[in-house]
Amino acid sequence: MNARHADVDRRPEVWLGLDVGTQSARALAVTANGEVVGAGTRPLTSERSGPRHEQDPETWWRAIAAASSEAMQTVSAQAVRGVAVDATSGTILLVDRKGSPLTPGLMYDDTRATALVARVNAAGERIWAELGYCRMQPSWALPKLLWLLEAYPLLPRGARLAHQSDFINRRLVGHDVPADLSNALKSGAHLVEERWPQAVMDELGVPADLLPGLVRSGTVIGTVGRAAATATGIPLGTPVIAGMTDGCAAQLGAGALRPGRWNSVLGTTLVVKGVTHELIHDPLGAVYSHRAPNGDWLPGGASSTGAGLISRDFAGRDLDELGRAASAHEPAAMLAYPLASAGERFPFVAPAAEGFALGGDGSEADRFAAVLQGVGYVERLCYDYLDLLGAPIDGDLVITGGATRNEYWCQLRADILGRPVSLPENSEPALGMAVLAASPGRDPADVAAEMVRLRVTIEPRAGSVDRFAASYARFVDELEGRGWLGADLAAHARERARP
Repeated sequence: MNARHADVDRRPEVWLGLDVGTQSARALAVTANGEVVGAGTRPLTSERSGPRHEQDPETWWRAIAAASSEAMQTVSAQAVRGVAVDATSGTILLVDRKGSPLTPGLMYDDTRATALVARVNAAGERIWAELGYCRMQPSWALPKLLWLLEAYPLLPRGARLAHQSDFINRRLVGHDVPADLSNALKSGAHLVEERWPQAVMDELGVPADLLPGLVRSGTVIGTVGRAAATATGIPLGTPVIAGMTDGCAAQLGAGALRPGRWNSVLGTTLVVKGVTHELIHDPLGAVYSHRAPNGDWLPGGASSTGAGLISRDFAGRDLDELGRAASAHEPAAMLAYPLASAGERFPFVAPAAEGFALGGDGSEADRFAAVLQGVGYVERLCYDYLDLLGAPIDGDLVITGGATRNEYWCQLRADILGRPVSLPENSEPALGMAVLAASPGRDPADVAAEMVRLRVTIEPRAGSVDRFAASYARFVDELEGRGWLGADLAAHARERARP
């Protein structure tokens, strides 16, 4: 073996994760031990007007191609072993037989299909109940598919539904690809039987040949073709692995992949995701579950509380300084329910819910403390509800999202929850896709244990749970008294809060 070949053999193996978000496309090249050896990012833009939110699908491909090319500049082509793509959940379009767009991309929060939701829920009532989420929402993909069929009635032969990730995957491999079950959840895929519920689709007027095939996330669906290799810099013949939604990708990137382990993502809003062996059935429809690559379930829910209120009400302020001042108000004199938008989705469903701020000493520090603590109380109530539904919640808790930049808030959340919280070095969805790309033939949880690096674990301070217990109980009482929180969850939360 000559010296050149020996150098090639010593190069670490690399997997590529591609993330198509709302505002940007991201590529990460990651080694087996989690070292990021290549990265690239390109911006994306949207067109919004009222309930309408669209993007040009061609911009997704151009952004991914450019981001991938940038990431590959510092990566040996011989080292690349696989690539996987995540995308925004519920974003769809229609494509022709060559994979070219026939429609704009209707984004994850486009709600023009609101008038069609009742029809979707009536046709699929039994199936949606079997799948644990009970009902679809206006922004989900199946109502939007019906809207597209009405808006574009003269489709050419061979037209197909494509999720955002399907569109990218087809460009990568150069031919039709199946959809992964994660992205297909909101399109109505039966995740237990891993097929389309054709009787429901027939009733809704969705042609069978419009629907892509289905595979479980983590399945090899092809290899990078010549045109894509030229455009992206990803080596010809690289295996392409069926990906997941961006939320699931972030969960993989956080390493929360074993039953009982959870990931709380706190950004503008709060999202909680975990792992169970059995499918969780939520009578409220607040919790819905994706199918994990190994057949487990990934339940989760999204609250309307979060850091969005802080961005709005404390814009331009030094949040670390405010946090230091807030630390003298534990618990705060004010009791706050900090909703970032009207209505609540999780841990209870209350479209009429409104944020509130009660009492207080009139100081900015107390008000800021009340907001931080209020988010913490909602997060604690989320885990109380998951426990009530029978989900195991006794494993590690990994916290991610923009709010983790505030050290005091991280400590406060550990205190209110009464459990340690861990922060990873990197929890980007693209990292989660690198984990998935390295997973064929292995359990993704084992791969994540090697690739996901934890930065720090924060222990709750002594006596912290008792310090916030009375305030948390009052918070639960207020939600129940306003008719938003059900009696069963309120009683369960109070019981779990007792010393």
